[in-house]
Amino acid sequence: MAEGFAKSYGSDVMIAASAGLAPVLRVVPETVAIMAELNIDVSKHVPMPYDPFHVDYYDLVVNLSGFRLPGKAPKDLLDWKVKDPYMKSADVYRKVRDDIEERVMGLILQVRRERKA
Repeated sequence: MAEGFAKSYGSDVMIAASAGLAPVLRVVPETVAIMAELNIDVSKHVPMPYDPFHVDYYDLVVNLSGFRLPGKAPKDLLDWKVKDPYMKSADVYRKVRDDIEERVMGLILQVRRERKA
C-alpha cells in the first residue's frame, strides 16, 4: 500500500520501492480491492524480499513490519507501527490503508519542503 501511495502521490520527489521480511508471492486480492477504491492499481506489484546488503542504495527506509530489520542499519530509518490487515475484515483493511496514506502523504510533504529549502 505504501509503495502504491508513494508512486501515485510523490513521484515528483521520490522513487518508491517496497520489500518485505517475508514477502508473499503476490499482492493479496483484498489489498488490490481496497487500493482500487482510491483508483490506485497495485495488482501488478511484485513483492520483493528485504535485502540488508543493499541498504546503502536507499536514502530512507520505512519499516512497517514491526520487527527489527536484519543486517546493517539504513542511513535513515523510520519505524511506522502499522497494523497488519491480512485475513481481517474490509473495514480493517480500509483503516490500515487510510493510516498508511496519511503517513505517506506526510512524508511526501516533508520531502517537498526539504527539497525547496
